[in-house]
Amino acid sequence: MPYVDRGGARIWYTERGTGFPMLTLAPGGMRSSVRLWELAAINPLTAYAGRYRMIAMDQRNAGRSAGPLEAGDPWGAYAADQLAVMDHAGIGRFLAFGCCIGGSFILKLLELAPDRVVAAVLEQPVGIIASNRELFDNLWKPWGEQLMSTRGDLARDQVEAFAAAMWAADFAVSVTREQVRSFRTPMLVLPGVDEHHPAQTGREIAALAPAARLLEPWKDPGHLPAATEAVGRFLRDHTPR
Repeated sequence: MPYVDRGGARIWYTERGTGFPMLTLAPGGMRSSVRLWELAAINPLTAYAGRYRMIAMDQRNAGRSAGPLEAGDPWGAYAADQLAVMDHAGIGRFLAFGCCIGGSFILKLLELAPDRVVAAVLEQPVGIIASNRELFDNLWKPWGEQLMSTRGDLARDQVEAFAAAMWAADFAVSVTREQVRSFRTPMLVLPGVDEHHPAQTGREIAALAPAARLLEPWKDPGHLPAATEAVGRFLRDHTPR
C-alpha cells in the first residue's frame, strides 16, 4: 500500500475500484482511519463498491499514518495531507465522502481547494454547540494518551496545544458559517442524531451552503436502505461524464 511523505508526515492510503475518483474521509474523530469505515451506517467503500475509484486514508497520527502536530493550523495540515494523497495518486478533481470528522475535513477542503471537489456527501458531521462543548474539550484525551505512549518525541503540552487549537471553534469547527455560505459545491448532508454529531449542525450546514441538500430521516433501519439509494443517486448525478 502506498505512503505519501509530506512535511515530516508519512500518510498511508489505499485505492479500491475504478471509475471517477472519490476521496473517502473516515469517522473516528482524531483516530480517523480506513478500518473505522466499518462503524459507519453508510460505508461508501462497500455501499458503492465497483462504481468509483475509491481513495481511503489514515489521517495523520491515526492508523498507519504519523507526523508532527501542527498546532498553528491543525485543519489546514490535515487538508494538505489529503490533497497530497490525491496528488500522489495523480488525481485532480474528485468526489468527497466524509463521515463524522470527515464532514469537517471536507468543509476545509472546500475552503482551500474548491475547484477540486466536484460534489460532497457529509454523513453525520460533527459539530460543537452549547450543550456538547465539554465533550469536545475532552475528546482528544484518549487519542493523546495513546499517541504519547508510542511517540517519545511528543510532550504533553504539545499534544494539549494541538488539541486545544483543533477544537477551539464552534459550529462545524474547521470553517466558519460565513465560509459555508460562500461554498458553491453541491453537497448532500445527512445530519447526525447524537451529542457528538448534533442534528442542529448538519441542518445548519445544509441551510447555509447555497448548493446543499438535506437528507433526513435516514439513519434508522426503516429509512437506511432508501437513504443509501438516495446518496448513490446524488453521487451518480454529480459524477462528471
